Amino acid sequence: MQLQIKRTMYKKRTGNYLILFLVAVTMAFQQSAWGQSEVINNVRSAIKAGNSKELSKYLGDMISLEIDGVQSNYSKTQAEYVLKDFFKKYRPNDFQYVHQGASEGGLKYAIGRYSYDGGSFRVVLRSKNINGSYKVSSLDFTKE
Repeated sequence: MQLQIKRTMYKKRTGNYLILFLVAVTMAFQQSAWGQSEVINNVRSAIKAGNSKELSKYLGDMISLEIDGVQSNYSKTQAEYVLKDFFKKYRPNDFQYVHQGASEGGLKYAIGRYSYDGGSFRVVLRSKNINGSYKVSSLDFTKE
């Protein structure tokens, strides 16, 4: 009888630990997804506003930046100035994402359309998790 009670208590305790573990794992995944969507939304707002200073907050320390076929690697500070010139030359009317996704390796990406008075650019941004937060590692503007 006493052995049966101990087994029942063990099963309940194990079940409680399992539930606690599953809740913790679920919260970790939600936190990661929430953090990524917050970054994606903030990047969208910064691009839509043509605000290179705000956008630079979400860039990695080094970023691959391609503007209409010309690709270069920049530090975050250099990229801010290049983007400032881009936004001055092509003042934004609108920017919206048309697709978002992720690769098996954990890279997140978004494809958007940036419109200005003279036309539009297709924008591809890639981000990766760096020390627990997502940072933009690549940003491409291609004239449509």
